[in-house]
Amino acid sequence: MTPPTPPRALRSSVSRLLLPLLAWIGAWTAMLALDGYVDLANLAMVLVLGAAVASLWLPIWASLAMSAASVTAFNWLFVPPRYTFSVDLRQDALLLAAMLVVCWIVAGVMARQRVLADAARQHARRTEQLRSLAQALRDTDDPTRRADILATTLAQLLGKAPLMLLLKDALPSSDDDDAALIVGSPTAHQRSGLWHCTRRAQPFGPGTGRYAELPEWYLPLRGRARAFGAVAIELDDPVAADDEMRAQAQALCDQMGAVLEQVQTQRVADAARQAAQTQGVRNALLAAISHDYRTPLATILGSASSLLEQGDRLAPEQRQKLARAIVDECGQLKRLTDNTLQLARLDAPGVQLRTDWESAEEIVGAVLRRVRTHDHARRVKARLEPGLPLLRCDALLLTQLLENLVDNALKYSDGAIELLVRGQADGVTFAVRDRGPGVPPAERERIFEVFQRGPPNASDAARRGAGVGLAVCRAIARAHGGELTLRPRGHGGASFECRLPALEAPPPRPGNGQVEEEERS
Repeated sequence: MTPPTPPRALRSSVSRLLLPLLAWIGAWTAMLALDGYVDLANLAMVLVLGAAVASLWLPIWASLAMSAASVTAFNWLFVPPRYTFSVDLRQDALLLAAMLVVCWIVAGVMARQRVLADAARQHARRTEQLRSLAQALRDTDDPTRRADILATTLAQLLGKAPLMLLLKDALPSSDDDDAALIVGSPTAHQRSGLWHCTRRAQPFGPGTGRYAELPEWYLPLRGRARAFGAVAIELDDPVAADDEMRAQAQALCDQMGAVLEQVQTQRVADAARQAAQTQGVRNALLAAISHDYRTPLATILGSASSLLEQGDRLAPEQRQKLARAIVDECGQLKRLTDNTLQLARLDAPGVQLRTDWESAEEIVGAVLRRVRTHDHARRVKARLEPGLPLLRCDALLLTQLLENLVDNALKYSDGAIELLVRGQADGVTFAVRDRGPGVPPAERERIFEVFQRGPPNASDAARRGAGVGLAVCRAIARAHGGELTLRPRGHGGASFECRLPALEAPPPRPGNGQVEEEERS
């Protein structure tokens, strides 16, 4: 622990001397005042009491010396014949011997109790130090901050800052400083010692039984299986190294090692869980593809076979109908493929979007042009507020999100579909609104899960697909730092709203207010 400041140390020293001195002065004052009023045995009890009180603060050697001097002075002043050291062996020798033995026993007991009390306080301080370190390490996820916390705690304990090596991940096959976080400026010799201590997971230095000639301690940051780093602590006097201090420093290092082991275990568990989840999604996607591709493929195969085998005998209207069926089913296969591939891509860890500054007007225009190919009734209308900011986004992904939402609205609603874009204080909202049957309250969150299809009362056309469209839409929104939600409309229908954050961008382009589909053709 850090040494006390000089004023505090001075006050403590004065107290340790003044209090026992007052106890002895009080005892002798009482004996002199009671002389002649009580017998010799009672005066002896006052002296024993004074010795017991003084031994509360005096070290044992001082208590023994003061007790011997006091018994000698008691014999001189109070034991007849007074003012001599003559003792009546039949009466007073036993009294004086008993006084001295009792005073020494009390001094020994008090000294032992002080040692035990000091040890208990030291143990409590070190336990609190361990608890505080563990709590501080749990409160941060920054490796550099954890290293600073341990270095500060060890400096408080030992009086000097340690050198430290913390592994970033697995232990490299050779000493590679790029694979570790180095705290301080160790010499080449100390750096080698830190790596060796980490690999062996054993302490080195004075008092450890290993490399006792070293001028510093090397303490590993041990977990249950291996070490996750090491610290080096330079010693002023290696010969006088305190083993208890080293044991406390090792306990602090082990606390750090336990935290690092927990972090690595959690990292491995997260990676395994992510891998299992990715594999599960892939298996489910393969099952969905094998199931949901059958119907459009069967339709394409049947239509193509009819055109090939009976094309000359079919009327032009029949050939056109079969050709349109092939085109429609190919479009369905394309949407299934795009959604499946995007979901697999966005579920992968560390996905990077190809973002650029894009305008909402151009994205909505691209969506309307693609929707027109199967929205022959021109039910989809677009409306954009003026002065919309540019968006930092992946235009292809955002276009796919809006296409999926519009396609769902066309399937579930027979009325007009509105694609609304409006600006907000913290971003831009894209809303696809319809007047269909809406979504039951119990289904409003579940429909965003993978492989969830339309409600049981939906049409067959609406229930086609792998059930990944809305899951892909939410994954795209979240990959852009936004969110996709469903809001029921007041007079029936649903509004799927994608809120994207707006970042600082170049000045917005002039808006057109309301943009109809015909203006974007």
